[in-house]
Amino acid sequence: MSDLFVFADEAGNFDFSRNVGASRYFILTTVTLTDPLAGAELLRLRHRLLAEGAGPDRGDFHAAEDQQAVRDRVFAVLAPQTFRVDCTLLEKSKAMPHVRSSNARFYKVAWFYHMKHVAPLIAGPGDLLAVVGASLGERKKQKAFRAAILDVAFQTSRAAKTQVACWSASCDPCLQIADYCSWAIQRKWERGDTRSYGLIAAKIASEYDLWAGGTTHYY
Repeated sequence: MSDLFVFADEAGNFDFSRNVGASRYFILTTVTLTDPLAGAELLRLRHRLLAEGAGPDRGDFHAAEDQQAVRDRVFAVLAPQTFRVDCTLLEKSKAMPHVRSSNARFYKVAWFYHMKHVAPLIAGPGDLLAVVGASLGERKKQKAFRAAILDVAFQTSRAAKTQVACWSASCDPCLQIADYCSWAIQRKWERGDTRSYGLIAAKIASEYDLWAGGTTHYY
């Protein structure tokens, strides 16, 4: 029996258009750990940067906002750590109208196909699975999104017990690890920039483009 901790982050947005600022992909990334050591090391780095006067003022790490010097230090800390990365990519223009009829529905679809693939690979019948997603938006939306994750986890997991939580990314460094991995993957798919992706590539167990075979774009 193992205790498995899955920390999730999303990259992209729910803007289903070709407007400036609309992402091409919605990317769901999970980081699976059996030991929170990697998070402890990231917390140690945050303290080290504070002592040096070089860390982010807000305290937590957030790849999109951190300076490159900070990103380099974070990736250097993550490199020797043991964790598994899985991601599912949804090219939003290929989503049928009913799939994107609401943000909550689209989010649940992303989670369903991600967990349908990943859950059987990481959790067996005797395992305990804890899934932690970063909290999103208003409390009402958070409640809907949490319910979606919980429903999907129970549909797809073989684990003996499944727990689901939505936490602020600032409260757990393991969610910040997921943020960094998701950001690196997004840079590759949205911009063709593989610099940071290359630093975590060995940890990526699956990178699934859900609608890769689709040819119809709905906008």
